Amino acid sequence: MRIRVFQSADINQMVSLFYETVHAVNARDYTKEQLNAWAPKDEMDAKLINWKNSFVRNITYIAETNDEIVGFGDMTQNGYLDRLFVRKDFQGQGIATALMNRLESEARKIGLPQIETEANITAKPFFERRGYQVIEPQTVERKGITLVNFKMSKGLISE
Repeated sequence: MRIRVFQSADINQMVSLFYETVHAVNARDYTKEQLNAWAPKDEMDAKLINWKNSFVRNITYIAETNDEIVGFGDMTQNGYLDRLFVRKDFQGQGIATALMNRLESEARKIGLPQIETEANITAKPFFERRGYQVIEPQTVERKGITLVNFKMSKGLISE
């Protein structure tokens, strides 16, 4: 596996990876109705455009194996971790850890004091193991459906 910087040509694989991962991995913590509101099939085309623009603005890394994208993560210049997803059949192989190591390293390099994120129920234990603290649980609404997630943060110590 290698970690590299986002390229515009990656966007189709990334949107597909997001949709498939949410519907497979997060199914243990969210209902089908919630998954469909969070990652609706009918919004994939819009995501191709909107996400591509945000990935270009953000600090975005891709994890790939054999020229196939197996994970990605992105963070704003202000330290908001927007997305972190690993393909459903590559879970538990250290890919999210490698992506977060790179993102946290980059955040330290540009002098950010902390990283904040909104972690879903499934991802919360991963972030807690990395030293992220829950600020507060949140209820968010997508397409009229409520989902629980957790506002979390981690202070960064300069190295």
